[in-house]
Amino acid sequence: MKAIIQRVTTASVSVGEVPISSIGRGLCVLLGISMEDTQKDVDYMVRKILNLRLFDDENGRAWSKSVMDREYEVLCVSQFTLQCILKGNKPDFHAAMPAELSQPFYNNILEHLRSTYKPEMIKDGQFGAYMQVHIQNDGPVTIELVSPSAPMDPKQLAKQEKQQQRKEKQRSKGPSESGRERAAPRPRAQDPNASSGADGDVSSERET
Repeated sequence: MKAIIQRVTTASVSVGEVPISSIGRGLCVLLGISMEDTQKDVDYMVRKILNLRLFDDENGRAWSKSVMDREYEVLCVSQFTLQCILKGNKPDFHAAMPAELSQPFYNNILEHLRSTYKPEMIKDGQFGAYMQVHIQNDGPVTIELVSPSAPMDPKQLAKQEKQQQRKEKQRSKGPSESGRERAAPRPRAQDPNASSGADGDVSSERET
């Protein structure tokens, strides 16, 4: 799961000319749900959204208070385009959870936010609609969050798979000939000026 969290002075959602919801000071959260997301991702995102310290305290000290500490509002908007994977210059959204699955999943996130905070402080847009989202970013302050179990970047995943395949091929072949040669003990070079212990030390005799 991916989220773009923006600290705002105001934010609102409308569909066509019809206002859907709006908030004053607080957070506007754009949420992108992936095919791989589970309840673990929901728990992580809800905890982070509500506890990120993005606001000043009463004395003006920055980065000290969360949205719950200040009793501000949260506006959530489902945005599957956050799960975009570029194929050249064309966006591909196959990593996003299909609408028939993501809508109840998204509603679960909203319910979790409301039960953890205050129901009246959590607003949302209109799922699946063509929305106009008006955001007055305060700062600006924008935080990108990715849940720990989110899918890996496809290029990095493909690279790791290739590396694993090469390792498996090497194991199936066994140690190479060169490896065997390196492992075998090499005969020690004999010093021409020295003899075996049975004949005595010839070099020392010559020196004397």
